Amino acid sequence: MSKKHKIIIISVIITLLLTIHGVWQWQKPKPEKISYNQFLEEVEKGSIEKVFLSDEDTMQGTLKDGTKFLTDNPRKEGLKEELLKADIIVDEMKGQEILSQAMSSIVLLGLVGLLLILAKRSGKSQSRASKVGMSIKPEESIKVNFSNVAGNQEAVNSVEELIDFINNPEKYSKYGARMPRGVILYGPPGTGKTLLAKAIAGEAGVPFYAVTGSDFVQVYVGVGASRVRELFKKARQVGKCVIFIDEIDALGKKRDGGLDGGGNDERDQTLNALLAEMSGFDDNEGIVVVAATNRLDTLDEALLRPGRFDRHIEIGLPDVKARLKILALHCKNKPIDQDVDLEKLANQTVYFSGAQLENLMNEAAIIAARKGSGTIHQQHIDQAFYIVVAGYEKKDRSSISEIDRKITAYHEAGHALITKLVAPENKVSKVTIIPSTKGAGGFSMNIPPSRMYAKKKDMENNIKIMLAGRCAEEIIFGKDNITTGASNDLEKATEVLLDMVRRFGMTDSSGLLNYDVLYRNGIRQVQDNFLDEAKKNLDILYSCVRSLLMENREQLEAIAMSLLKEETLDEDQLDQILKRAA
Repeated sequence: MSKKHKIIIISVIITLLLTIHGVWQWQKPKPEKISYNQFLEEVEKGSIEKVFLSDEDTMQGTLKDGTKFLTDNPRKEGLKEELLKADIIVDEMKGQEILSQAMSSIVLLGLVGLLLILAKRSGKSQSRASKVGMSIKPEESIKVNFSNVAGNQEAVNSVEELIDFINNPEKYSKYGARMPRGVILYGPPGTGKTLLAKAIAGEAGVPFYAVTGSDFVQVYVGVGASRVRELFKKARQVGKCVIFIDEIDALGKKRDGGLDGGGNDERDQTLNALLAEMSGFDDNEGIVVVAATNRLDTLDEALLRPGRFDRHIEIGLPDVKARLKILALHCKNKPIDQDVDLEKLANQTVYFSGAQLENLMNEAAIIAARKGSGTIHQQHIDQAFYIVVAGYEKKDRSSISEIDRKITAYHEAGHALITKLVAPENKVSKVTIIPSTKGAGGFSMNIPPSRMYAKKKDMENNIKIMLAGRCAEEIIFGKDNITTGASNDLEKATEVLLDMVRRFGMTDSSGLLNYDVLYRNGIRQVQDNFLDEAKKNLDILYSCVRSLLMENREQLEAIAMSLLKEETLDEDQLDQILKRAA
């Protein structure tokens, strides 16, 4: 919570307390005014419980029935002794009303003083907030270089000449060549964007400033812009350097402000400051700004134009050759056994990012160390592979009933069988009904071949595979006994189908329109047709899956029975079961 928000909350609480105190004071019953003779009569009757004596012209007291009174104070000697003889409690302090008023004044002054102190600190904190950039210090000696970057060779080649630009800007100025002001690295998480940015600074031997887009997003208007100016000021003082802004979409989103024309003043000012600073570079300063984002399409066009971020380099998921290089890199300092086949592992890890591959080898190393094996064996990597994908196996399975095991077996058998029927080029490396710590009752590992593009047929086959588990449950146990086990499958199937209809124009009735573009332009009348189209296609694919499973029910039964017996099947076992049941 920001200090500004804390001050507002404290102010509201203080105001509320003062209001409650004022109402309480106002609602308190006022003492009844009586004459001194009446007071003496009450003393003789013995109906007075307590009297407050003071130097004031009046004195207060309380009757035994709780009534408070106010009377004249004769201030004569011996009055206290007379009252005490009459068994009346005497208090020589000031009256309750005077004390209460004094306390109220003290509390009020204290609260006002607290507010003034907080307001003063807030002003100082806002002033200091604009100078937070002063704490940003560059990494002077970066040890990362291009030898630490495996895969993504095209991206490495694209930034290699930046090193020469940084070190020898005069060489290019002779030819009238302008140094690229900025480079945007974009792609999925974990693909090595930050590593590549560090490698640029490491190869060039220049300081490396690392910040994130969220460092510039503040509550106070103008603070983010001040931080941007401070960062670039320090960079110019250093001279040649690399400024790396990670997650730049936090401050660089499109400034369309929505249909109402509104916007975020702080974010807009911060983005304007960044644009102005990048335009203010001299061509021979040797400063390069490298930014990273997972969503290039959300960035403002002014950031992406030449002269700001001149180059847009995609850092995609590694292909099979790149995965092999990444695995080899992460195996350098690990005792890998001779039975480990990295090439086979590279083929199995389709759609793994560089970070996931590093995590895979790290998990394998942890397993080997825990078992004291001396070296990392293939079985350790296999175990780590399924830990990364599905989580650890549940050790205590006593709470799982036999009917649940049976449902899981048919569910996973449906996935495996449809994979073999509609996508024989895919590998089903493992089918299991052992539950994992990630909440899965079991899983079927389906590894598609590595391709540059996804074909319509491939996407439809993937949807069929996802629907097969639910369909198998319905065939075996009846429509009324389907379970929640297919929730994740249905979610993924819906996402693929929506992409086919909304983005890729792969259905007849939706045509070649891109629905994202229509929505961005305020055209929303197509929503009902869009949902009807998606549901119609999903129903057609589900009917196809049902027909295939009904035609090959013996094979479905055979796989499920084997799973109930063995709990886990690999691809060779699965192929043998299908041959016997054919």
